[in-house]
Amino acid sequence: MSEITLVCVNDGYRLDVFLATNISGLTRNAAQKLLENGSVTLNGLPAKKNHKTVTGDVYTVVQNEPDDSVVTKQNIPLDIVYEDEDLIVVNKPRGLVIHPAPGHPDGTLVNALLHHCSDSLSGIGGVIRPGIVHRIDKDTSGLVIAAKNDRSHLSLASQLSARTLTREYEAIVRGNVKTDNGIINAPIGRHPGDRKKQAVTDKNSRSAITHYEVIGRYKGYTHVRCRLETGRTHQIRVHMAYIGNPILGDMVYGRKKTDLGMQSQCLHAKMLCFIHPTTGEDVTLSTDLPDYFVEVLNKLKSEIER
Repeated sequence: MSEITLVCVNDGYRLDVFLATNISGLTRNAAQKLLENGSVTLNGLPAKKNHKTVTGDVYTVVQNEPDDSVVTKQNIPLDIVYEDEDLIVVNKPRGLVIHPAPGHPDGTLVNALLHHCSDSLSGIGGVIRPGIVHRIDKDTSGLVIAAKNDRSHLSLASQLSARTLTREYEAIVRGNVKTDNGIINAPIGRHPGDRKKQAVTDKNSRSAITHYEVIGRYKGYTHVRCRLETGRTHQIRVHMAYIGNPILGDMVYGRKKTDLGMQSQCLHAKMLCFIHPTTGEDVTLSTDLPDYFVEVLNKLKSEIER
C-alpha cells in the first residue's frame, strides 16, 4: 500500500482529471474507482466524486500495490505493427498504461500482451513487466517494442544503451519554435519540488539529448519531429518545455488548461529503427498519425486558410 499527497495549485479541475494528471500511471477510470471506494481524502475528509479542485487543497491518495505474484491475461485489442518469434511491436493507443502499477492493476499493455503471446515473453522485466524493453507514457500514443525471449530482450536493451535503437516522435507544441532544427542537450533528473515530475537540473541528473526539426508552423503552434538520443523519463515533454515550447495538452509541463480540446499531450511515437536480434538486419517501422493528432492539425490548418 502506498500513500501520495498532492497540493492543488489550480482551481476548477474535475478531481479525477487532476489525479490522473498528477499521478504517474493512473487513468481517469482508475481515479474514479479510488474516489468511489473512499481512497481519496480532501483536507483529511473523504473527497466527493464531483468535487472541483481549489488552490491550496491537500489531497491524500491511498493505493494498493499491484500483486506481483500474478498478472492476468486480458483480451485487449492490439494494433500489431510487426511480430515474429523474437519480438512484437505494437501501436499503443493514447490512454493505455504500459504495465500494472498502483491504482491500475490491470487493463494494461502487459495484460494484453500476456493474452496474445501466452508464455512467449521475456522474463527479464519480472512478473509486472514481462517483455517490456522500453516504455512510453500513458497518454503518449505510438510504437512500443516487447521481447519474446531473454536473448532478444538483452540485444534490444543493449541497442538502447548504445543509442543505436532509433526512436522518432511527432508532437505539436505551443508557440513558435525559434529554429528549424536543433539539439537540446540538458540533463534531466527528478524535479526538486515535485517528486512526480522531471526537470532539467544538474543535481542527481543524467545526460539527456533530444534532436528536433520543424515539420510545420501554424498560428501559435509548431509541428515538430523529435529524435531521442537518450531515453529519460518524460524527456521530450521536459525538453520542449525547457526551450519554451511545451507540448500541446501537456498539463504537467505546460499550460494547465484544455487547449484545442486536448487534455493530454499531443505526442506520438511514430518510428522505430533497430537491428533484429536474430537476423542482424535493420528493421524500420512507422505508423500513421492517430486521429486525435490529425484532428488538431486540421484545426490549425483551417485557421491559416481563413
